Amino acid sequence: MAFADPQSVTIGSTPGTVSLPRTSSAIAYGDFTASDGSVKMTVSHQYGKRVRRTIRVTETALTADPFVPDRNNQSSMSCYLVIDTPVNGFTVTQQKELVLSLGTALAASSAALAVKFVGGES
Repeated sequence: MAFADPQSVTIGSTPGTVSLPRTSSAIAYGDFTASDGSVKMTVSHQYGKRVRRTIRVTETALTADPFVPDRNNQSSMSCYLVIDTPVNGFTVTQQKELVLSLGTALAASSAALAVKFVGGES
């Protein structure tokens, strides 16, 4: 079963909600990319002794070069979620609950934990 086409993500107020049509598809892999290429979602699954599921969102932007004031550089940042499970032992429901627990913790109290995390706290 494949993700719906298109997907969408909301990144703050700028750029806000971005539509991501499917741009690549293979067995256990899919890419969804904004029309201007500024945002991309990648979904992949690896099967072996363990099952590894990854969803990644990458945002690309032009940023000012701090050393050459009249030059811009293309920069990107990514956020991943990786679920690593044994082949047997955890149900889809248990995996979903673990994913949601992390999302809930990061979003709670005006995203205080997320702010501490991206600020380098551990």
